[in-house]
Amino acid sequence: MSISVIIPTLNEEKYLEDTLNSVDKDTDVIVVDCGSYDSTMVIARRFTDKIILSERGRGMQMERGAREASASGGGDILLFLHADTLLPRDWRNRVEEIMKDSSFIGGGFKLKINSQRKAFRFIEAAVNLRSKYLGLIYGDQAIFVRKDAFFAVGGFMSLPLMEDVDLIRRLKKKGKMALLDAEVHTSSRKWDRAGVLRTTLRNWIFLILYYAGVSPAKLYRQYYA
Repeated sequence: MSISVIIPTLNEEKYLEDTLNSVDKDTDVIVVDCGSYDSTMVIARRFTDKIILSERGRGMQMERGAREASASGGGDILLFLHADTLLPRDWRNRVEEIMKDSSFIGGGFKLKINSQRKAFRFIEAAVNLRSKYLGLIYGDQAIFVRKDAFFAVGGFMSLPLMEDVDLIRRLKKKGKMALLDAEVHTSSRKWDRAGVLRTTLRNWIFLILYYAGVSPAKLYRQYYA
């Protein structure tokens, strides 16, 4: 069973090296950049020769990476890894083991946020409960999926926001998603920028609005207003 790891980037020099170091050296790694002007590309080239350019937008970047993996004879499994997120040491064994069960078409990991602030422990618990009981596994949990299932549901749509939520909704209609009993470690930067409470409330409100039918384009405009 082979795995391709796809990492979308934009000015990720602070995090990318650690992220790439968390991936096994023999793994097929595809970095999809959308215009970095820091040392992101220099760092990426030390780890992989599969670096492609894309339009800006994480969903579009990950879709480009998936298509590159398919065209170049990459993995049977696609794993989408955010540039500020570290995989656990035994990530490959865990993914391969669960994917031996053909009833699972994909999954993700439990979330751990790299901060000592107590508020993040509540966020982690909420995310992991949501993932376990509702099957809602999102992008910062290192989504992995069978390549054939990914393309069968249409892959990532060209959405400015909620691209991971949209993909998971479609995948769940096709098969089961697994929550592995191992943690990915992600940075706290998105909470640090606007504050923990504000960011958390905004995320939940936008998620509710999305499920209520508000378009990702409209949510994007409100998110960055």
